[in-house]
Amino acid sequence: MNDIDTQTDEFLWLEDIEGERALAWVEAQNRASIARLCDDGFAADQSVLTAQFNSDARIPAIVQRGGFVYNFWTDAAHQRGIWRRTTLADYRTEAPRWDLLLDLDALCASEGESWVWHGAQTLPPAHERALISLSPGGSDATVVREFDMAGRRFVPDGFTVPLAKTAVSWIDADTVLLASAHGGDVTSSGYARTVRQWTRGTSIEDAPTVFAVEPGDMAASGSCSHDPAHRFLWFTRAIAFYRNQCFYQPIGGDRVQLDLPEDADVDIGHGRLLVRPRSMLAGFAPGSLLTIGIDAFIAGARDFAAIFTPTRKRALESWVNLKSGVVLTVLDNVASVIEFADAAHGWTVRPVPGMPANSAISVRDLSVDDYESDALLFNVSGFLTPDSLLLGSPHAAPSLLKQLPAQFDASGLTVRQYEATAADGTAIPYFVVAPAGDPPAGGFPTYLYGYGGFEVSLTPYYLAAQGALWCRTGGAFVLANIRGGGEFGPDWHKAGIRAGKKTAQDDFAAVAADLVTRGLSTPARILGSGGSNGGLLVGNMLTRHPAAFGAIICAVPLLDMRRYTKLLAGHSWIAEYGDPDIAEDWAFLHEISAYQLVRAGQTYPPAFINTTRRDDRVHPGHARKMAAKLQSLGYDALYYEQAEGGHGAGADAAQRAFFFALSFAFMRQTVRKNIGD
Repeated sequence: MNDIDTQTDEFLWLEDIEGERALAWVEAQNRASIARLCDDGFAADQSVLTAQFNSDARIPAIVQRGGFVYNFWTDAAHQRGIWRRTTLADYRTEAPRWDLLLDLDALCASEGESWVWHGAQTLPPAHERALISLSPGGSDATVVREFDMAGRRFVPDGFTVPLAKTAVSWIDADTVLLASAHGGDVTSSGYARTVRQWTRGTSIEDAPTVFAVEPGDMAASGSCSHDPAHRFLWFTRAIAFYRNQCFYQPIGGDRVQLDLPEDADVDIGHGRLLVRPRSMLAGFAPGSLLTIGIDAFIAGARDFAAIFTPTRKRALESWVNLKSGVVLTVLDNVASVIEFADAAHGWTVRPVPGMPANSAISVRDLSVDDYESDALLFNVSGFLTPDSLLLGSPHAAPSLLKQLPAQFDASGLTVRQYEATAADGTAIPYFVVAPAGDPPAGGFPTYLYGYGGFEVSLTPYYLAAQGALWCRTGGAFVLANIRGGGEFGPDWHKAGIRAGKKTAQDDFAAVAADLVTRGLSTPARILGSGGSNGGLLVGNMLTRHPAAFGAIICAVPLLDMRRYTKLLAGHSWIAEYGDPDIAEDWAFLHEISAYQLVRAGQTYPPAFINTTRRDDRVHPGHARKMAAKLQSLGYDALYYEQAEGGHGAGADAAQRAFFFALSFAFMRQTVRKNIGD
């Protein structure tokens, strides 16, 4: 028993998301934050951010379906966005002629709803129908509605799923696979427990259940492959994060559970099975990518070929499974390397030509439904390098499709990579983007960002906002690659989960300390920032390492680790954090439960805690209660809650610009205060 176990939660009432008392508290907090942060600098920053978010010079993201490339676009005239398409040839031109399919702003106005686009699935091969997902206010829960592409309208009496956390996949024009929390048949994590095969003209309730998982599992899912040469259904029993059972069913054939470790990532396409194990498999190291023919595997063969083998600094970030082979995105000390494993030549691996060095590169299919195509889209960026969109293949150097103009003057700025040493001697890499030359007296005002969870890799990305509003005016941006992420493969992630979560958080504090040791900054000028799992990270910087930071920004966080499993999707994260209802797990969880760790009489730095009311993933009660508790003890803690935005920063560009401008104002008023800039 410790003092955390005996605490009562005097702010439990703030978990009532729409409660009258709670909302009155939120409105008072918002007014106080606006009064403090909305200064002249805020207005200028908001203007810059709004212009960036609405700029016509942004690169329209595309995917090809049939003879068209599709894009969802927002700008000043279309705050909620338009869904549109054109040909690839026309997209290459400076001013493509877009064909409008759906105007979401007009839909919001006509229906009196605050819709946020959550994507569309068209039906191969003709792509004449789509299943469109729309979220009210940006929540994870969506409404799904069938759309007629030729008529530019929703289909009367078409497939329609009421608001719920839903995944849907076409089988054919009259049949879909539906995994939905609608109707209350949910797991303890709030996701679908069943997959139904739903036929046009029938009700969801009458659709037969074709797959189900246990109530204590995380979720059930199902999908359909439309490859004419290899059609199959695919079902997944998600027991927990990193624990899945996979079921393969050729169209017209029997369903088979694949005999694979539950912690493996699995992919099937072009008649081959791809497996990335998180633990040893058939003598291959965790983080390898293995392949074998799916029919041979089901028949009992286990003679995997290794497409990728990790090393200490090289990890597999992702892959694209093509008919001719597999394109690998490898992180080599957190820099992207793109390689091709050639199926026709014994899985020999060679670099994809024309890829820039020392960049962040993401790769995806141009056409997700053209199973014969090798066409790829490469998005290339760096901290100081605006995004480029390239079109190519594994076999030839790519050509430039679109280039984002510079959003700020990067001259005089440099990018450096350092390593901090953790308490156990582990090297923790981090990037520093800052003005060239020696730091000013007292060091750079420093924005230190981290995440450290769920095997998410933090790689370089173009600093449009931070570059223009922070680095360009004398600040430093730091990206920390702490344990719990995926930068160095599964073992790097495993080292930062459960009891290791405290270790991952201490890695972040080690990076802050290393900045001071190198003379780049001082604690009073270091702001620690993170969101979601990163919000838990910086919540612990506030409570466990307060002397290392001059300020904290804590966004859409989870912070109450005693109750997190009982709030919204929290139960689904037990594999990452542990179960507070199990004594052995609470023994390490109570050491990182930032909400319970708050104490009177400490020297906590100022904190800006924020979330959105529509976040149905991480309950806004975490952020609300943390701010209230800090304020009750006399600490400088600001709170702001967006009415919309889901697990993010707003439902449209205007909301996002307002939110981020608040954060930059807080940064200026804390770690940049009295520096003379």
